Amino acid sequence: MYQSSERIYSLHFILLCLSNALFSASFNMMIPELPAYLTRMGGADYKGYIIGLFTLMAGLSRPFSGKLTDTIGRVPVMIFGSLVCVVCSLIYPLISSVGAFLLLRFFHGFSTGFKPTGTSAYVSDMVPVTRRGEAMGMVGLFSTIGMAMGPAIGGYVAVRWNINIMFQLSAVFALLSVVILIGMKETLVNKQPFRFSLLKISGSEIFEPLVWSPVIITFLTYFSYGAILTIIPDFSAYLGISNKGLFFTFFTGSSIGIRLLAGRVSDQFGRVPVLKISALMMAGSMLMMALANSSLLLLSAAVVYGISVGLNSPAVTAWTVDLGRPEHRGRALASMYIAMEAGIGLGAYFSAFIYNNRSTNFPVTFYVFAGITLMATLYLSFIYKPRKRVDASPQQG
Repeated sequence: MYQSSERIYSLHFILLCLSNALFSASFNMMIPELPAYLTRMGGADYKGYIIGLFTLMAGLSRPFSGKLTDTIGRVPVMIFGSLVCVVCSLIYPLISSVGAFLLLRFFHGFSTGFKPTGTSAYVSDMVPVTRRGEAMGMVGLFSTIGMAMGPAIGGYVAVRWNINIMFQLSAVFALLSVVILIGMKETLVNKQPFRFSLLKISGSEIFEPLVWSPVIITFLTYFSYGAILTIIPDFSAYLGISNKGLFFTFFTGSSIGIRLLAGRVSDQFGRVPVLKISALMMAGSMLMMALANSSLLLLSAAVVYGISVGLNSPAVTAWTVDLGRPEHRGRALASMYIAMEAGIGLGAYFSAFIYNNRSTNFPVTFYVFAGITLMATLYLSFIYKPRKRVDASPQQG
């Protein structure tokens, strides 16, 4: 593996973070506009598939991105993920049928199935073990900035000009991400040339068994995110909040504010204590939502939820790298991301089932998901058994 120094905030690292922000902004800028776009095509009944198909492909592609990250290199995998955004963004204006749109959304999911896996593996290669959490926090910070800026930029462009210009701008952002990546030095030492036989995935290559604990925590904590994506817009309207995106503004803002600090804390005190606290806060925020009867209480819950996610994300990503074998780093990260997609997808499905479009079911939905999230803290407190990390870092979880 590439050997790093204690210094992490180099121009090289900042450029990688910028590439991540551009990539995140590229696919997020179109999300608020796609439901109305699909409705105009006559696909109003299929709006739920916009996120679902994208997430499904992201999850299905993770084993491939993990294997390719560990064989052909981190940089090619990152470039491929960004190029998918370029191509898909340019195709959106050319389609006119609901079926073609849904198929394109499905293939667009390749982007997040590949880029984050390659990025996380690349960062873990280039930074010292003792600052891994801090580095993951910084990369996540830039991704969150892109996530926050993208919809605002996309919405402005769609209103000021038209949605086709927005799609083209999305492609430009993704292309700039690729341009940055082209000059990156590969960190995988024994890389192989691409061959189609690498796309054959055996059962043992789908999942890295050494990272079961981070996978379980990721799965349990991202259940709540699926629920929030699904029912918070309706709950916001129920409480009289006209701007259904306001919750996500508060959530994103508080998440940005805590990410860098969270990474440093997990480097100093260990991943497990930080993850215990974050899961408790996340469960608490869900309880706040269950009890919320005003916009103030709901937005306060959004702030607490954002802090908990900001604590969780860099710590669980760094923990996954800590526990996985260096030669299977991509596979380990892909395993974690599969759990993330599964948690979001199942959380969305079960929250919609419990809510059932009845306002009286809002509290029970949040209570159920608070309980699921609390299971993460219980697992870390009573079931998880620490073991020696592969990288032999002084912090043992």
